[in-house]
Amino acid sequence: MDWLGNVVFKDREIENERLELTDKNANYILGPNLTLKNCTLVLKAASRRLSIDRAQFVDCAFEVKQELKNYQDWIGASLKGCRFKGRLTGCDFGHWPEYSSLPWCQLGSIEDCDFTEARLDGCRIMGCDPATLRFPKWPCFTILDPIGRARELNSVEWPGGFRPIIVEGQYRDPPRTMAVTFYAPSLARRRETTEEAFRAVIEQFDCIVY
Repeated sequence: MDWLGNVVFKDREIENERLELTDKNANYILGPNLTLKNCTLVLKAASRRLSIDRAQFVDCAFEVKQELKNYQDWIGASLKGCRFKGRLTGCDFGHWPEYSSLPWCQLGSIEDCDFTEARLDGCRIMGCDPATLRFPKWPCFTILDPIGRARELNSVEWPGGFRPIIVEGQYRDPPRTMAVTFYAPSLARRRETTEEAFRAVIEQFDCIVY
């Protein structure tokens, strides 16, 4: 750690190591020009203290020990064959160059990754094929091709006034949104309804994995 509290991993390749990013006072910076292969990364840091900048992760395991909220830096990562455990909320993965003109978000990608042991809520896959990914099962549910199926998805009444995808207006979902995963218990609580009410609607669609 330097005098600013930064722990920087860049300009190298690391293989078969366990990295514990757990110091609450540290700023962890992964990249640029960093490749990790067959590594385990233990994450227990707030979103504002974790930065990913053009890093490559191959066959790595991410153990998220503290809920990672509203974290977009995953789009600065190339993720292949990785596994995720823990709680992730409002995170975006994949290729989304329109997010920023900065170099770090121009090369993001995700493929062959496994989220089955993670709890995802409001997490999106951007600009990449979700068919190569494994998503968590119920009480999580994943909407595939939400932009393409928006009219169909919004044609039914969802519990609590929920709209699974927004394609117009200031808060519309980006065109690159290829999949979005929600966690039914949290969604039901926010909408003051029940998980069962959501499941009754979800079961009507073949584009939803649960």
